Amino acid sequence: MFNLMKYGAAVKRWLLFALLAAAAMAQLPLAHAEYGDIVINNYSDAAGMRPAVFPHWFHRIRFRCKVCHADLGFKFKAGGNDINMVKIIDGQYCGACHNGNIAWSVENCNLCHSGKPGTPTQAHLSSINSLVAPASAAPTPAPLQPKK
Repeated sequence: MFNLMKYGAAVKRWLLFALLAAAAMAQLPLAHAEYGDIVINNYSDAAGMRPAVFPHWFHRIRFRCKVCHADLGFKFKAGGNDINMVKIIDGQYCGACHNGNIAWSVENCNLCHSGKPGTPTQAHLSSINSLVAPASAAPTPAPLQPKK
């Protein structure tokens, strides 16, 4: 007997790759990121896709921070999560809501993958991108040992 549950993950992955290939061939206009948007380009360039643009403030107006950062596990740093399409299809990260029931699903690739190719993962136009870690101070001396 054919067991669909046994092959469900493989079918999802095949569907994902077929959708990605179709989207890569489509010549859609770029939607540039706005201030505060999170550009996610962990794997997009290597896969021949445009980077995903996450409209942070659009989501923040509708949801409290804890919905994504506590309940769904997003870290408070652009690029801090290992997000990929297989995880999203499996209901992790964006896929918790973008499942076709709560919000659009992954079949609409260009709604997320709309960034300018080559844009690095970042909080777009955020001053955090240009901040430099302070130079390390001189090492602190070892504590003095009491004389015996």
